[in-house]
Amino acid sequence: MRTLQLLLLPLLLLAPARAAEPPAADNRMLLTIFLRHDQSKTLDEIRAQLDKTGFIVQFPPAGVEVVSWYVMMGIGQVVTLRLPLEKLREVNRMVEEKAWGAYRTEFYPTYDYKAVAEADRKKREQR
Repeated sequence: MRTLQLLLLPLLLLAPARAAEPPAADNRMLLTIFLRHDQSKTLDEIRAQLDKTGFIVQFPPAGVEVVSWYVMMGIGQVVTLRLPLEKLREVNRMVEEKAWGAYRTEFYPTYDYKAVAEADRKKREQR
């Protein structure tokens, strides 16, 4: 468990600044995907690969919400999705079929920690 916490810490620091949301009662989850650029290819080659596979038109699948989509210079793109649990396999397959060849991918289950961190900071300041 400690290893998972350490792996998620950098992602929590990158979380978008927005109001915290209560846990979804409808079995939705957040998933952060690192789309690391294939640096052996030019940007034009990467775009051509994505056009060829249809990634740009078809991602994300229907029923999946993009919460944030950032470019991280030197890394690539970081996309956070909100999706029903039953869509996880579909998202994974789409990335495998449409993004590979342009990106190396990493997947991280994600949660919004901002409200908890702010509450903790306020408690510590009141001491």
